[in-house]
Amino acid sequence: MTPVSSPTFRPLYKQIKELLLDGLRGGEWRPGEAIPSEIELAARFRVSQGTVRKAIDELAAENLLVRRQGKGTFVATHGEPQVRFRFLRLAPDAGGPVAAERRLLDFRRARASAELARLLDLRAGDSMIVLTRLLLFSGDPVVLEEVWLPAGLFRGLSAGAVTEHKGALYNLFETQYGTRMVRAEEKLKARSADPETANLLEVEPGHALLEVERLSFTYGDRPVEWRRGLYKTDRHFYRSELG
Repeated sequence: MTPVSSPTFRPLYKQIKELLLDGLRGGEWRPGEAIPSEIELAARFRVSQGTVRKAIDELAAENLLVRRQGKGTFVATHGEPQVRFRFLRLAPDAGGPVAAERRLLDFRRARASAELARLLDLRAGDSMIVLTRLLLFSGDPVVLEEVWLPAGLFRGLSAGAVTEHKGALYNLFETQYGTRMVRAEEKLKARSADPETANLLEVEPGHALLEVERLSFTYGDRPVEWRRGLYKTDRHFYRSELG
């Protein structure tokens, strides 16, 4: 006998959550903007206010929305305190995360390799923007990273724009290009510093580093950035949350 699959039941609040995500993906509400009130959304979707609240609660827990007491619910940005260090998971041994100084070393155009095209769902040879930069904590160079972006998605991005922007790179992407990073996948491995990297991170050649490869996604699980960072962990550790 051929097994018959039973229909999948989706709670109503999950369906409302998906409708809200559709609005975020489609740009109906941009980063930093307020979404309609729970009462307005309940009337729009013809559900109870409690159902809308539960959907918003999940999106807030996923750092896609943020509630502000007395003001409403807003689309989260990478400038929010609770989101700012969501992707930068390096913290000093002595305490919590500290502000990073960002120093652009190189800005260039390149072509996507076959492997990079596969990761970013592009065609081999597509135009890419490549940034190389240092992250310094209290003046100490701690991270050397290379960032690859599809040029078609970030038209007009320049070295000047990156240098002048004082916040996180992801905040620039969402405010100027409407592209918000909502999740990432990372691969970590140990690596020793080559002479050029050692010079930039102010360590001896052969010094042990942590290599972090990251593939970042926007809404709809669309991959839009690949980066590789080399982390100096003498006085810092990599934070990870499980469960």
